[in-house]
Formats: sequence, C-alpha cells, structure tokens
Amino acid sequence: MTAGLHLILGGQRSGKSRAAEEAARNWLERSAGHEALFIATAQDTAGEMAQRIARHRADRARTLPAAATLECPLALDEAVRTQSSPQRLLVIDCLTLWLVNALMPPPPHNALTESAWLDLQARTLDALRAAPGPVVLVSNEIGLGVVPLAAPVRAYVDALGRLNQAMAAQAQRVTLMVAGCALTLR
Repeated sequence: MTAGLHLILGGQRSGKSRAAEEAARNWLERSAGHEALFIATAQDTAGEMAQRIARHRADRARTLPAAATLECPLALDEAVRTQSSPQRLLVIDCLTLWLVNALMPPPPHNALTESAWLDLQARTLDALRAAPGPVVLVSNEIGLGVVPLAAPVRAYVDALGRLNQAMAAQAQRVTLMVAGCALTLR
C-alpha cells in the first residue's frame, strides 16, 4: 500500500470532487509550506463537457485559490513523477475520464491498444507507489447499475472496475461518496 494515497470513489454528483477539494484545503491549512496541485484529466471539448470543465475550474478558483491546476488528459505517470513532492498534495480528478481518454478518446485522437493501456496503467501505479508526497485520486464507481448492452461500454465498465481495484489495492485510504456522505472503506 502507498501510505500517502487516498482513493475517493462514488457515482456522478456524489460529492467526490468536493471531498477531494476539502482534503486539499485541509492539507494547505496544516502548514504554510504546503502546496496543492489539481491534475485534471478532462479534455476541453465543446458543448456540455466544456461547461463542466469551466464550472470545476471556477469552483476551484473560488474555494481553493492557492491550488494550481495542471491539465493532463493521459500522461498521469509523468505528471506524478514530475509534480509530486513531500510538501505538495496532488489531486487527480478523475481516473474515469483518464480511462475514457485512453480507451474512448474524442476525435481526432486514437484509442490506446490494450497492451499500451496496461503499460500506462502499470507505469502510473509505479509512479504512485514512488510518489514522495500525498495523492488523492477521484474515480467514479459505475459498476453498481445494470449491465450495459453495448460491448464497448461493458468493456469500459470492466476496465474501470479493474482500474479502481488496482488503485484501491495501493491506497492507504479508500472512501465511497454517496449523496454527499463519506463512507470510509479503508
């Protein structure tokens, strides 16, 4: 287990990002030397997703003006390796969109092959294990509902379930958010 790793899971609009922001706020308040960096995985596309990204940016600027943001749609391994330090909390929001970027990216990007995805996932897990500072990961728990009819969606749900399990196996803390309430799993 990685001592400084906290995985926050939950459904859409469950309070995951708010819980991660609260963890960052608590970290910043503990010491004047502490820093917080949000690593955002969403790709800035047109339409509704662009509006969501803008809303998250505005919320963070308002609630955590001292925290910086790094846009990183795919290379989380590199971001963790280059940005982690004992005094800097990394908040990765979110693994769900990171997986979309890898397996179902918006055009004109191409999906990673299964072997390339597994390699990226392994490198990211290695980077998290070696991170000298604390990391908060945010991910959706989407496997609680009906089984999707479309094979690509089932494959995505399966891949996210495996990713969440791999991250949870490394995490010291795992929290499930439901209706804004935090349930401590570990």
